[in-house]
Amino acid sequence: MPAADIYVLGERHDNADHHEAQADLIRQIGPTAVVMEMLTQEQADRLTPDLPRDPQVLDQVLDWSDMGWPAIAIYLPIFQASDAPILGAAGAPGDLSAFGLDQPLPPTEQATREALQAAVHCDALPLDLLPQFVARQRAVDAQFAARTLAALDRYGPPVVLIAGNGHARADWGVPAAVARVRPEVSVLSVVQGEGGSQPPGGDLVLDAPRPDRPDPCAAFR
Repeated sequence: MPAADIYVLGERHDNADHHEAQADLIRQIGPTAVVMEMLTQEQADRLTPDLPRDPQVLDQVLDWSDMGWPAIAIYLPIFQASDAPILGAAGAPGDLSAFGLDQPLPPTEQATREALQAAVHCDALPLDLLPQFVARQRAVDAQFAARTLAALDRYGPPVVLIAGNGHARADWGVPAAVARVRPEVSVLSVVQGEGGSQPPGGDLVLDAPRPDRPDPCAAFR
């Protein structure tokens, strides 16, 4: 892995192979801290050093099954990959004013982002809601960037962020948000595709088999 202060390791949330790959990368990187999109800091604080990294224990301690994520068993390799502290990226956003969220995007990027939001929501969203979803995505990227930078300041480099592929893309996801406020911090983005289909925007792109999953848009047809 090329050297970096922050590694943003993307995923398709329900792909177990993606989590195995993230765990392998964590072992290579040897991070000082691992920040996870799926957890609040209050949840992460429950992960004491002596807590067994067992799926049933983690599910109960973190209330994982109540959060809507895929089963914690497929995330287990991440929890087992390092002794570094695990931190949360979710929760109350805090002050994000430095990230310029009040400034409009370039028209082409705005249109592209709206089209992506429409596609991932099965083209079922009213068109007038798409700008709100884009704004929400920008805010979440800024929040994840802020939490990851806080971990970097506290623990030193390198820090890993575990997040979805959309947040990992270098051109407008978390890496771009970091670059806006801390351009001196080096960030490497990894995105993961399935069956040869590659998501955009990664510095590095990995591939894994596509798991069997129902068509999420079937109900809208």
